[in-house]
Amino acid sequence: MARIAGVDLPKNKHMDRALTYIHGIGVASARKILDSVDLPYTMNSDDLSGDDVTRIRKVIETEYIVEGDRRREVSMDIKRLTDLGCYRGRRHRMGLPVRGQKTKTNARTRKGPRRGAARRK
Repeated sequence: MARIAGVDLPKNKHMDRALTYIHGIGVASARKILDSVDLPYTMNSDDLSGDDVTRIRKVIETEYIVEGDRRREVSMDIKRLTDLGCYRGRRHRMGLPVRGQKTKTNARTRKGPRRGAARRK
């Protein structure tokens, strides 16, 4: 089991999917990384050699912001929006959808469970 950027890659998965378990790397980024280290996308994560892992780790460290740094960056972006008081920041603060989705019938993930008539008494 390979460990890259503090994350254990899952066993028996193709590398282009296994790298997406690292926060900040999607499928497109994973494929760019594999192209730069000359590994096939369909190679299983179990078949990585130590040299392959170090090459992948080196590319990720130099070219990508991942895991803790990425999470911190996203949270600071959200904090900046809320401090500005702009529309998106207010939506973040109220716990409502930020990207223009309708909220009359949907948005249960952001709004939480429904509060029925029995609860209003």
